[in-house]
Order: sequence, then C-alpha cells, then structure tokens
Amino acid sequence: MAKTLGLAAVVVTTALTGCIVQPVAYRPAPPPPYVYEPPAQPAPAVVYENAAADVSEPPPPLPVYEQPPCPMAGYIWTPGLWSWGPQGYFWVPGTWVAPPQVGLLWTPGYWGMAGAVFVFHAGYWGPHIGFYGGINYGGGYVGNGYAGGRWVNNNFQYNTAVTNVNVTTIHNTYNQTVVNNVTVVNNTTINNTNITQASYAGAPGTRTQPTAQEAAAVNEPHVQPTAMQIQHESAARANPQLAAARNQGRPPIAATTRPGAFTGPGVTAAKPVGAPWHPATPPAAVSAGAHAPVTNPTHSGTYPTHAPAATPATTPGHALAATTPAHPVQHAAAPKNGQQQAKQKAAAKANQKNAKPRPEGEHPPQEQHG
Repeated sequence: MAKTLGLAAVVVTTALTGCIVQPVAYRPAPPPPYVYEPPAQPAPAVVYENAAADVSEPPPPLPVYEQPPCPMAGYIWTPGLWSWGPQGYFWVPGTWVAPPQVGLLWTPGYWGMAGAVFVFHAGYWGPHIGFYGGINYGGGYVGNGYAGGRWVNNNFQYNTAVTNVNVTTIHNTYNQTVVNNVTVVNNTTINNTNITQASYAGAPGTRTQPTAQEAAAVNEPHVQPTAMQIQHESAARANPQLAAARNQGRPPIAATTRPGAFTGPGVTAAKPVGAPWHPATPPAAVSAGAHAPVTNPTHSGTYPTHAPAATPATTPGHALAATTPAHPVQHAAAPKNGQQQAKQKAAAKANQKNAKPRPEGEHPPQEQHG
C-alpha cells in the first residue's frame, strides 16, 4: 500500500514539473464612447444688439484669414462677419463655439439688400442650416449648408478636408471633398475652400433666394446665440482695432480659438488680399421710416418647446429671441435739423431787431454791378 502511494506521488510530481503555466495578458475593458456635453453657459452680460441694423453702404469685402485649430471636441466653427456699430462697420472675428445643445448647428448671420439699404439678419442655432445669403464664409460654410462637420450619435464629427482639426487630440473626424459650385470672385484658397470675399446677399457669387431645404429650416425651432457669442460680439464692438474705418477691411484679429480670446495663441490676422477698404464720408445709416422693416421669425431660448416660427418675409432672416429685449434699429449719427432751424429763426429775429427803420416810401439801395 505504501509503495502504491509513493508511486502515485512520484507520478503526480513528475506531471506537475512538466507543466508550464502560460500567463494571460490583461486586457482592460474598452472606454465608453465619448458623448459631448455642452458646458454650462454663464448669464449673458449684454444683449445681441445688431439684429435689425440697416445701412446705406454695403459691408466691406470679407477678409481672408486662416482658420485657427479647433480647441476641443464638440466645438463648432462660427465664421467671422462684419457688424454695424456707432463707429460704422466692425469685424466680429470667427471663433469656435460650444453649441447650446447637442444636435444643433449654426446658421451664420448675413447682410442682404432691401431696396436701397443693406439689412443685417442675425444668426441662430437649429437642427439644420438655414439661409445665409449664399455667402461663402469658408471653413465649411460654402454658401449652402455646412460641410465642416456633422452630428453622429450625439457626437460631432469634423471634416478635415475643410476644417482645421488636430487629429492627434480629436478623433471624431472624416475626410470628404467639398465641391463648391459657387461663382468665385477674388479667388483665394483656405483649408481647401474657395473664398469669394462677397460679404452680402446680392453680391456676385451669392444668392437672394433660399433653397427648398433652407426655406424648410426657417420654420424649425431656433435658439438664439449663446452667452459666449454675445460677449464675443460685444468685445469686438468695443475694440477699436476691429473698426473697418481703422483697419481698412483687414482686421488684425480675424479669427480666434475661443470666444473673446483676442490675444495669445490661436489668434489669426487678415491677409493683405484685395484693395484697402474705405468707408463712405460720412458713414450714414437710413432712418427706420425709409423702408418697411423686415419681419423675421423669433428664436426661443428653450429649444424643445419652441413653437414654429412665423412666416418669413421676402428676404429670409432672423431676429432676436423672444426672450431678448427688443432694440431699435442702429443708425449713424445724423445732423439735428430741428436745432439748426431754431438757430436760423433766432438769427433772423435778431437781424430784424437791429435793422434801422427806413422812411416811408424809401426803397433799399440797388445792388451795383460793374
């Protein structure tokens, strides 16, 4: 019996010594898919003012500039444009913005012709891109829709063919060639996108009528610009370097990486393309009574519960959100005719008082001609 047990022990020992245990490589569970969550928006400090400005001279041509890289996943490019303030036209730099909600896209504002004046239509957020005058802003805004990116499963993907994205840090990318059929004026290529420099609807290479898809987007729910966009526009208005009369249509701050970040890395300047721009002398805005106001759909600050917008006017556009206080049309300073007339009347009375009475029947001396 003892011999049997000993033999069995020897067999087991021999078998174990010949067995090699192979280590198993540890494979961690894959990370969950990234889902974009927009950051909390601070309370707006100012109101988006230039929603109904109308001006008698066209805006300067669009400056040519490089698009700065996207700072982080989920941000969407909003192109720069000319706005109107007390100093005349000023440049609002293009910048990357966090959308107010997942799934929303930015329709840029635009200037359009209304009779003899140029009327500004403010931009807005919505589920689809609306009409923005057929203006080729670049960076994916080629005049119709947006080719710079798309929402896929609550994640925003970037088209590297027309968008400046660092693919080592942002992985939600694709590459799709954009075919631009817009007539090109003063052609320049930036990020593989032709820039026309036309700055208003009605200029060469633009459109004054929306497509069927753009017209349908007008009646969709809209969201007003975010607080960061409003503050960005306000900072541009207060920056004298961005006044077109000073920078001659070539703003030194043409685009930024983040809203309101006008200094430091990520700030790009306009390139010396085209002739310097000079405003009319003096810059003048027409009065509100010079033409009928453009009726625009309002935007809601609460996207899911927004009612369909009102029927747009002949030139599609969009005004401020219903929750935003209304602002009068902005105009350039004009002479005060009433004060001038009062001064003239006072001077006439003074002359009559100081004049010496003439004898009856006497006539004033006749003017002598040589």
